[in-house]
Amino acid sequence: MISARVDSWLAALSSDGAGRGEAWIKCTQLATPVGSVRVFDSAPGRDNLPVVVFVPDGPNVIEHHAELFKLLTPHLRVVCFDMPGFGFSAPQADYTHALDQGAAAVLGVLDQLEIARAVLAFSCANGFYALHAAKLAPQRIIGLVLSQTPSLSLMGAWTHRAVPWPIRTPVFGQVVGWLTRKKTADIWYQIALPLNADKTPYQSIAKTALDAGGCFCLAGVVQGLSRANLEDVAGVTVPCTMVWGSLDHSHKYTEPSSLLRDVPHAEIVTFSDAGHFPELEQAKRYAALLIERAARNFTASSTSLRH
Repeated sequence: MISARVDSWLAALSSDGAGRGEAWIKCTQLATPVGSVRVFDSAPGRDNLPVVVFVPDGPNVIEHHAELFKLLTPHLRVVCFDMPGFGFSAPQADYTHALDQGAAAVLGVLDQLEIARAVLAFSCANGFYALHAAKLAPQRIIGLVLSQTPSLSLMGAWTHRAVPWPIRTPVFGQVVGWLTRKKTADIWYQIALPLNADKTPYQSIAKTALDAGGCFCLAGVVQGLSRANLEDVAGVTVPCTMVWGSLDHSHKYTEPSSLLRDVPHAEIVTFSDAGHFPELEQAKRYAALLIERAARNFTASSTSLRH
């Protein structure tokens, strides 16, 4: 599609001559079937630890998760990668943010790192890529811990409320989104975080990443997921927990339990003192929950394999 080519060209234009500085988390670039992605791996080759895979919810990047990773790495092998079109994973000219492509990125990272089983800890729109990957490969995706991911149908309604119409328009949205990416990132944190929260640390990391050539292809993911179908995410059988931040103004009119329409067995855990990023805003509580769920999922999976 033309819009995907525009995204790819603009991402290349942003990164031309940009430097990343010395303060970044050490990462590598890995090839996947849908392009190269930037990946952090806390314990390469460690097969004796449960594996949890994150992707940042743009304009967040891997560096936003540094404090959370410190809490998790004594207990888990933590993998985090920027999805194509976000952070420092530039989108290919044919990457349309379709669910099949997003799932291919997830499974491609697992393949490259030789990870047999993993729990996916994804948030918001990225949660649908996690659901689709779990549906395609339930033997590898053995659990889901999602944040701010409602039903697919309500996500469409949220998009029309929260995302301006130019961004939802192919090609035009890509250009507008690129021209306003830094301003949009700043505004997004004002909306997504609780009113009394300090937005500066989030905004500062995002600005540094964008100044260094990072991607924020909001229009691409919005348009790509608008073409998703319920059957792409329905029928997931792996354990699923969703953490919901009640102070997320962007989801003021979204019903958290709507996820049960697509994943009837999901457990909904409410963080009444968090906004759009409960995994970052209440990192200690989230880490404790994730460690417990990951251990449970890996134990259950290991038992199933033995039988």
